[in-house]
Amino acid sequence: MTSLTDSADSIFPNSGNSFSEAATRQMERLVGDFGRMYRERNEALEEVARAHHEALFRLSLAADLKDDDTGVHIIRIGFLSEALALLLGQSKAAARMLRKAAPMHDIGKIGIPDDVLKKPGAFLPEERIVMNQHAAMGAEILGRSRIPLFQMAAELALAHHERWDGTGYPSKLAGDNIPLSGRIVAVVDFFDALTMDRCYRSAFSNKVALTMLTEQREKAFDPAIVDVFLANSDALIGLRDRINKSRPTFTDLIDSK
Repeated sequence: MTSLTDSADSIFPNSGNSFSEAATRQMERLVGDFGRMYRERNEALEEVARAHHEALFRLSLAADLKDDDTGVHIIRIGFLSEALALLLGQSKAAARMLRKAAPMHDIGKIGIPDDVLKKPGAFLPEERIVMNQHAAMGAEILGRSRIPLFQMAAELALAHHERWDGTGYPSKLAGDNIPLSGRIVAVVDFFDALTMDRCYRSAFSNKVALTMLTEQREKAFDPAIVDVFLANSDALIGLRDRINKSRPTFTDLIDSK
């Protein structure tokens, strides 16, 4: 079969290999240019995604500060969710993504009035309706992004108040129909929220919080996840205490390996 360079040499007999060499150099330049453009495109997309993530994180922080004057709660949720996911056998990549997405689970609380959000005691029926809207609000804020991280964050916003027994909200999902990410974050959020001071109550002790978590096994929470949390509670509480001491930032949350 006659090659392209053979054909060129037959048309330009005096050119020798110059045509082939010039074509090769041109092709190498084109490949190099395309490679550089591809890298620059990916870097630009990563920068935009990071900026988007940081903006949403700061909005989540603003929502969290309405409930927690330190703002560390959402950082703890990220790292503890990652640790629990790894203990459940999830891959490092999946657990890392959960760490980044989990802090945005309550972003919808930014739209809940303080007189409802900070109310001590039980909600009136109409107040409960308002409060429960934060799950859908969060998913709406996070949007329908094609970026997997934000897809998971939106999933979390909707799923973390579903209950294993099907009595949660907003969709009354039950059992394994609740996304795994939501089931993990629900357990972590429950325990962490109980063991922190709130504007309307003092923190419960670790022992009391673990008892309360056990009581909600197979009711609010996936029993398998609760069992893993309980079996590793010393390590998870130790991680929580280290986070409280070191006060990691958004950069730590995103860049930790």
